[in-house]
Amino acid sequence: MKYLVLLIGEGDLPPWDELSSQEQAAGMEKFGAFAAACGARDGVSILGGEALAPASAATVMRTRGGALSLTDGPYAESVEQLGGFYLIEAPDLDTLVELLRLLPPFDIQICPVVDIDG
Repeated sequence: MKYLVLLIGEGDLPPWDELSSQEQAAGMEKFGAFAAACGARDGVSILGGEALAPASAATVMRTRGGALSLTDGPYAESVEQLGGFYLIEAPDLDTLVELLRLLPPFDIQICPVVDIDG
């Protein structure tokens, strides 16, 4: 099954830009350990993933009454921001949650991907 994993907010951590370079390096090591653990687990593959620019760099596209509008900034005012994502193939949610525990303690949303072909 495919899952979209959204890394939302800092969770128990201060904002990334407030961490020391040593703390940032330790966080990056956790991302590396997560990738290695996924690669070593049967049936688990990271299909994609990226860190995202701040919400202030986002563009919102809306269509209302057939008219398109583009707006700078995040979709909604929020204290949390989407910091990155993974698209992961895993045999089940339990396996994925076990692996995600290797990441820094961000707030994470896990969404199953709907197979529209099958």
